[in-house]
Amino acid sequence: MKGMFFLGKYLILVILVLGQLHGYKGCVEKERKALLEFVKYIISITIEEYSDYALPTWTYNTKSDCCRWEGVKCNRTSKRVTEIAFGTLSLKENSLLNLSLLHPFEDIRSLNLSRNNYYYNQFSGLFDDVEGYKTLRKLRKLEIMDLSRNRFNNSIFRFLNSAISLKTLFLGDNNFYGGSLPAKELKDLTNLELLDLSGNRFNGSIPIQELSALSKLKSLDLSRNKFSELSKLQGKVICPEETGSSDLSDNEFSGSIELQGNTKYILSYSVKNGGICEMKKMQDLDLSGNKIVGQFPLCLTRLTGLQVLDLSSNQLNGNVPSALGSFPLDSLANLSELRIWKFLEAKISTESYFPTILQLGKVYMKLANNGFQGNLPSSLGNIKSIEFLDLSHNNFHGELPRSFVMNGYFLKYLKLSHNKLSGQVFPEFVNFTLLWELSMDNNMFTGKIGEGLRNSKYLQLLKISNNNLTGVIPSWIGKFPSLMALQVSNNSLEGEIPISLFYLPYLLLMDLSANILSGDIPPCVKSNDLTVLLLQDNHLSGEIPYTLLENLYVFYLINNRLPGNIPEFTNIQNNHTLLVRGNNLTGNISSQLCGLRNIQLLDLANNRLNGSIPSCLKNTSFVFGKKYILYDDDYSNLFIGENELSGNIPTELGGLLELQAFNASHNKLSGVIPESFSGLKNVESLDLSFNRLQGRIPQGLTELSSLAVFNVSFNNLSGVIPQGKQFNTFDAQSFVGNPLLCRKLTNRNCDGSTFQEPDNGVNDDESQIDMGSFYWSFLAAYVTILLGIFSSLPFDSPWSRFWFYVVDVFIHKVRNLMC
Repeated sequence: MKGMFFLGKYLILVILVLGQLHGYKGCVEKERKALLEFVKYIISITIEEYSDYALPTWTYNTKSDCCRWEGVKCNRTSKRVTEIAFGTLSLKENSLLNLSLLHPFEDIRSLNLSRNNYYYNQFSGLFDDVEGYKTLRKLRKLEIMDLSRNRFNNSIFRFLNSAISLKTLFLGDNNFYGGSLPAKELKDLTNLELLDLSGNRFNGSIPIQELSALSKLKSLDLSRNKFSELSKLQGKVICPEETGSSDLSDNEFSGSIELQGNTKYILSYSVKNGGICEMKKMQDLDLSGNKIVGQFPLCLTRLTGLQVLDLSSNQLNGNVPSALGSFPLDSLANLSELRIWKFLEAKISTESYFPTILQLGKVYMKLANNGFQGNLPSSLGNIKSIEFLDLSHNNFHGELPRSFVMNGYFLKYLKLSHNKLSGQVFPEFVNFTLLWELSMDNNMFTGKIGEGLRNSKYLQLLKISNNNLTGVIPSWIGKFPSLMALQVSNNSLEGEIPISLFYLPYLLLMDLSANILSGDIPPCVKSNDLTVLLLQDNHLSGEIPYTLLENLYVFYLINNRLPGNIPEFTNIQNNHTLLVRGNNLTGNISSQLCGLRNIQLLDLANNRLNGSIPSCLKNTSFVFGKKYILYDDDYSNLFIGENELSGNIPTELGGLLELQAFNASHNKLSGVIPESFSGLKNVESLDLSFNRLQGRIPQGLTELSSLAVFNVSFNNLSGVIPQGKQFNTFDAQSFVGNPLLCRKLTNRNCDGSTFQEPDNGVNDDESQIDMGSFYWSFLAAYVTILLGIFSSLPFDSPWSRFWFYVVDVFIHKVRNLMC
């Protein structure tokens, strides 16, 4: 009996726990019906052809739990709705949101009308025919509203002022119609802690006195507006002393003001009898991207709680060294980040400037683009515990001071790119033991890559491209276990590629291009993460290993000496870019290339490939192009020119709907131009010159509205040259060398009378796309984005967390495929 009693208590406990975990069977029926009313309303203001995609998971199925609908979150116990996010909507212009539909949600805490991408929703206003402007007062638990990335105008402020429980309000990137910020209409939001008004068109002065009524405000973002000054103070400053941060970046402040000691400055803010420098507990101050001129504002040293100071992209100048020398540096003891990138117009004496600024201790120091010149000062040896130092894009020259390379043991990020520094790259031991990123590209370093760097075992990015380095690539670089990017391009490095580089477990990008490397490409790749491999413009001569393309997104092998056939790849679904132009490849275009499900750029030109063009290329992603994760605008291009291809052009290629450029020039192709090419709706460049094509130019090509380059010169085409639309923009060089074509451009009438065709002096090169410029611009964009990502990864941010999530999913999928 006693056992039954304990068993009963145990079962009751289990039931209670399960009840806590799962609550009721579904959401509250009243709120479920209210959500369905919301769906009905949203569909009514959605563009008709997109109505089926409006909140598709919000369904009338009675077995569907509304707490599991996309964008809806509920309290785990009560099952009442606490969050609603509408996500991406395709609304009609000037759509209004009916706030009365929110009244049933008494526990709602967060309402999000913003989009998650670079586009906008189309909400332009709010209304409530029952409660009017006081409608949001009914939502007593509402703390977060995100109305950013819409088309709202100033009419919404009267509604928002009734949301007295709000703590966070995002209004960035809307359609507020200029003029002063109507802060008076937010005066009742006394619980507000964060207010984002960035990316609008407010101008004039910032209403400090009105904003001071928001007594709990900790963070204010007014960036990307057109404010010109701060209004004079009549009482409190813009935020109370407890203010956490203030972002006034990218505005148009100017004006002469007075600060401590009647010292005159011309700054980005206009304050009298107080102001920014009186916010003694401010932690984060961003004044970047304004038009600040004059001397460094010494009063900022009174901000004893300051942790981040950003004055970058301004025009401060004058006697900066002596100004900084009078800093009471102890008052900035909490400063962890100092960003003054591109803020100095004057040429600065580094020997007097650096000793002072380096006393700030553990600081994020970004001093790029400031016009510094001369040798790097020996005072850099006093960097103490600085972790981030960016001296890139200046005019420094000479060698690195020994005191600096021996005392940088706390450095994690060192950027010296785009200077005129010289000497060898660490021929002796250096004390950069904690270094994560080293960027020394675009300088004048010479000699071999020295052994002094071997101690930097935590390196994640090594960037020494565009120098004058010689010798071989050291095999010990393959022993950096955390290396994610290696860039040594545009040097004079020679010898074979060390096989150890292909065993780096986390390597994402390897750029060895534009050197004098020779020999075979290592056949075995052990890194599952290698995404970008750039080997173009070398002297590599071995065959392409079939294993290389299995994981790569981008593979550049242009202008080497690679012989043999295109290898029989076994798994190439991941490839985004494959460039093998300018080698000695022979044989047919393998039908396995038709498995390139994610390809955006395929260049097989300037080889010795023969046979016909595979019709199965219709199966590639040129049909329905999949956008690569790092790009908003992807190229979708297919280049097979300058080979020995023969036979007809497959009509199936007309189905490559996403193709933007197609070049099959300088081959032995015969037959006609397929009528199906009129389906290449996105094509911008079409080059079929120097072949043996016959027949007429299809009239349907005139409907290709994006076509900017068209070349069918030196074929055997006949008949009338089509006219109209884009074809009216093409000159005679597009058609020269076809004696049977007629119309005005050829000086040959279509009634049979002919005239001598003039010598247009066209040579082969003029008919070609400038592929070198194309590739370098494509690659520059790719690498710039990728390096920006690498540089931001170590910082904790939503972006870095998202990137690591994507990488983790990618690795997991790749490993599953390999297994």
